[in-house]
Amino acid sequence: MISRRTFLSVLFASCLTLLSWLNFAPAATALGGKLPAMNQPAPEFTLPTNTGDGEVSLSDYRGQWVVLYFYPKDFTSGCTLEARRFQQDLPKYVDKNAQILGVSADSVDSHAEFCDSEGLKFPLLADAGGTVSKAYGSWNTFVSMRHSFIIDPEGILRETFVDVRPAIHSTEVLARLDELQGAAS
Repeated sequence: MISRRTFLSVLFASCLTLLSWLNFAPAATALGGKLPAMNQPAPEFTLPTNTGDGEVSLSDYRGQWVVLYFYPKDFTSGCTLEARRFQQDLPKYVDKNAQILGVSADSVDSHAEFCDSEGLKFPLLADAGGTVSKAYGSWNTFVSMRHSFIIDPEGILRETFVDVRPAIHSTEVLARLDELQGAAS
C-alpha cells in the first residue's frame, strides 16, 4: 500500500508530464516561476547525489558543458524514458565534453535505486526542498518540473528547454549543443 503523499506526488508529476506532452509549456513555466536569465551566470548549487563523493556542485564542472535537467519523479514512465534516452546518448555527450546532471526532489536512495534499475551512469541530484529547482524556475509545490538547461564551460546559461518531450529530448539537446559549440569555436 502506498502512502497518500506518494500517491499525490505521482499523480501531480503525471499531470505535469501531461501538460508537457500536450504542449502547454507556457502554463508549466508559469507554475514553476521565473526562469534564470539567458547568457548570464547559471545559479550555483551544491546537492547530494548517489555517486562519487556524495555531493555535486555546478562549479565542479567548470571547463565542461553541463546539461542540467529537472524531472518530476524517479521510476515514472516519462522520467524513465527521458533518463534512458540521456543514457543511450551518453557517449555523444562525453565526446562533446558535456556532463549530464539530473535533478528531482527524490532522495539519494531513490536515485541510487533508479540508476541501478536503469543502468544510468550520470549523477542524479537530490533536491528534496526544491531550492535548486526554484532557482531555475522549475519547481511546483513538491516536485521538480520537466525543464532542461545547457550551461557552457564558464558557467553561463546558454539554453533553456521548457517544452520537453521525453522521447526526443536528448536528441534536441544534442542538436542545440552542436549549434552552441559551433558558435563558440
